[in-house]
Order: sequence, then C-alpha cells, then structure tokens
Amino acid sequence: MDDIFSKAKKIRLVIFDVDGVLTDGSLFLGDGGEEYKAFNSRDGHGMKMLQRSGVMIGIITGRTSDVVRHRMASLGIEHVYQGQLDKLPAFEELLGKLEFTAEQVAYVGDDVVDLPVLIRAGLAIGVQDAHQMVKQHCHWITPNPGGRRAARDVCELIMQAQGTLEAQLNYYLQ
Repeated sequence: MDDIFSKAKKIRLVIFDVDGVLTDGSLFLGDGGEEYKAFNSRDGHGMKMLQRSGVMIGIITGRTSDVVRHRMASLGIEHVYQGQLDKLPAFEELLGKLEFTAEQVAYVGDDVVDLPVLIRAGLAIGVQDAHQMVKQHCHWITPNPGGRRAARDVCELIMQAQGTLEAQLNYYLQ
C-alpha cells in the first residue's frame, strides 16, 4: 500500500470513465430514445471534496449523453470529453492543456477500452468489478464496484495519501 500512497501523493488530476465507473454500467433508455443513468450521490460528494482539496477532476467517456453533461456541471467539473471511442487523444490533450505529466494523473476505468490510458497514467485504478484484463494493468482496485461508491474510494484514497482527508471530513463537524 505504501507504493500506492507514494503514487497517490503526486496526483493533481483524476480522470474518471463514466459507464461502469461513475455508474454501474446499466443504460436505461426511454421510448423516445432518452438515456438515463444512475449516479451515486456519495461518489459525487467525494468528487467535490477532492476538488476542494486541490485535485482537479476530468471525464473521458466513449458515449455522449446530456445526462453526463448535466451531472458533471452540477459537480463543477469542466474537463469533460464525451464521444471518445479512442480515449488516449483526449488524455494527451488534457495533459497538454493543464501542463501535467502522466505521473501526476490518476485514471479510473473498468473495461478494455480504458487500457491505453490506464497504461500511461501515473496511478491506474480499476473498479472492483472491472474486466479481468483491466485489473491486471492497474496499480489499485477499489473495494467497491462501479456506480456503488468506487469513485468515493478513489477520492478518499488520494486525499488520505495527500493528508487532506481529515480536514475535508472535519469540515462537517464544525
């Protein structure tokens, strides 16, 4: 775990996939083609605390959805890349835009389409129910599955490694 904390201390940006990471991977479609997704509120709160602690958040997802745009806006996440079937170009663009090295970035994924970015990220994280091949290439696997507090696991791990978790939690005891 010391190696994971060592990597997590360097993180300035966490990039999340959406389907299977911030959601459980289910896609709900209405008769009119509307798309619905279920996001975990504790994941969202963890993301807000992580941002308050000084770590930026980005999204790179293969699908395009208004639901994702609305949810990320409500969380104050401005770096959202949708419709990225090949996620590596978006990853490289975001690194250049923010002037971060790959070592300063954590990526959270669940399926084989995430592998090109996971392999490059300084901290590669898979959700508990990720594809086996993804797990083989990750530095850390969350205790919880995608859409079920896995993102909160990631946020708290990074804040713990960076010494900011206690302050974020104590904020609510005032």
